[in-house]
Amino acid sequence: MFKKISTTVLALTMTASLVLAGCGKSNEPANNGQNGTDDGGLPPYEINMVFYGPPQKDLDEVAAEMSKITKEKINATVKLVRIEPAAWAEQSILMLTGNEQVDLIVTGGGDYSRQVAQGQLVALDELVQKHGQGIVKAFEPEVLGASKVNGQTYAIPTNRDFASHPIILMRQDMLDKYKLDISNIKTIDDLDAIYKVIHENEPNVNVLGKASAAASIANRLLETRWDILGDYIGVLPNLDELKVVNLYETPEYADMLNTIRRWYQAGYIHKDAATSKETAVDYIKANIGFSVINKGKPGAVGQTENRVDTKLASVDIGSQITSTTSITSIMLGIPTNSKDPDRAMMFLDLLYSDPDLVNLINWGIQDKHYVKVGDSSIDFPPGVDASNSGFNLRQGWMFGNQLLSYTWATDVPNLWQEMDKYNREAKKSAALGFTYNPIPVKTELAAITNVTRQYAMGLETGTIDPEVNLPKFIAALKAAGIDKVIAEKQKQLDEWAKNK
Repeated sequence: MFKKISTTVLALTMTASLVLAGCGKSNEPANNGQNGTDDGGLPPYEINMVFYGPPQKDLDEVAAEMSKITKEKINATVKLVRIEPAAWAEQSILMLTGNEQVDLIVTGGGDYSRQVAQGQLVALDELVQKHGQGIVKAFEPEVLGASKVNGQTYAIPTNRDFASHPIILMRQDMLDKYKLDISNIKTIDDLDAIYKVIHENEPNVNVLGKASAAASIANRLLETRWDILGDYIGVLPNLDELKVVNLYETPEYADMLNTIRRWYQAGYIHKDAATSKETAVDYIKANIGFSVINKGKPGAVGQTENRVDTKLASVDIGSQITSTTSITSIMLGIPTNSKDPDRAMMFLDLLYSDPDLVNLINWGIQDKHYVKVGDSSIDFPPGVDASNSGFNLRQGWMFGNQLLSYTWATDVPNLWQEMDKYNREAKKSAALGFTYNPIPVKTELAAITNVTRQYAMGLETGTIDPEVNLPKFIAALKAAGIDKVIAEKQKQLDEWAKNK
């Protein structure tokens, strides 16, 4: 349960520090979309949808096929505007601060807070009432409402895996080879016996790797057990209580660091884990890795198996939870640069209600980029694979209602039914819908960021001794003003609870 307090996340939160304070542009729609043609219909319109992702040779061809659907339903064509992920921050800011027409844009996290604060997104509540019945139908009310800022909705969450729980993935072949029983593993401390056998018999194997390059060993555990309230600086350890605490002073955090340190000293964690960009997937794929602590969800095991090309066993060590942060991390908003917000909302609603449109943007064109191998299951056509397909974006989590899309042949056919059930049965934080405004403590947060850069990754990979360094970390955080930040977050949370 311990995520590296990602300095990137903190930096984004503080960039978003403009949050919810003043606005630049008006959030009123520029055109109501109802000034139709002579026969009372809608005039022609081109919808520009901006997102990030890898290049796709057939992107324009997919947009043309999407346009056939949207032309018939809302008299609009679609232009898909792709930006390289590395250039996203800069290019998206330039688009929204300039005069370029943008009708839909991917947003979330710090981007969302900043865009709302600067008046760059249209308030959507009335538009959803007018044109968004597919959106409303796709969500539980509290999930759809999680993106509200000061009572207004400025973006719609994509319908995907909102919830998650902590899991441990391990190579099945090594478990079989040494006849290891994992059925009694309930907590991370139960892993020692397994890790000891693997390390002693496979000394060249990295027993436990990181879930992502920027993460710590503790990363996914923290994300899937507590409500991190956006930035980890003040969290809710009990999802039923609106009591903000200092994560780093909790016994649970100290216990986790001690476990990770023990593993590091035993040789289970690579010596350069704090600085290396290598992940557990990289290690396992290269046949020099054994396990990873990751986020669980329906389909997670099979999807990871495809990445590493080997069979994996999994152990759940917690139940799924949902928080504002997990819901609002990926959303779609209508910028004030849109020339017709009504039409943009009509298109957005189709992304939550029209399976044909959803499958086009998720998978491409049938019989060219995929073929059906079952009622709702698809695979590459003969002679096509990931290396030569003209459209293999695989970012269904980014575009509307992923639960309407086909499943890939390697996934279970009922994946999306399972995902919907999983999301709905998740434990929801009492703070669901709360968005924190860091403006009043932005100076303290800047100092706290510097402190976490110094200590967090080392502690959360076992590289430095928590007995010596955790007290130093806590003292430095207090000197940087963490108590003031937590008090401010508690104040805002209490105010939100009174008015919700």
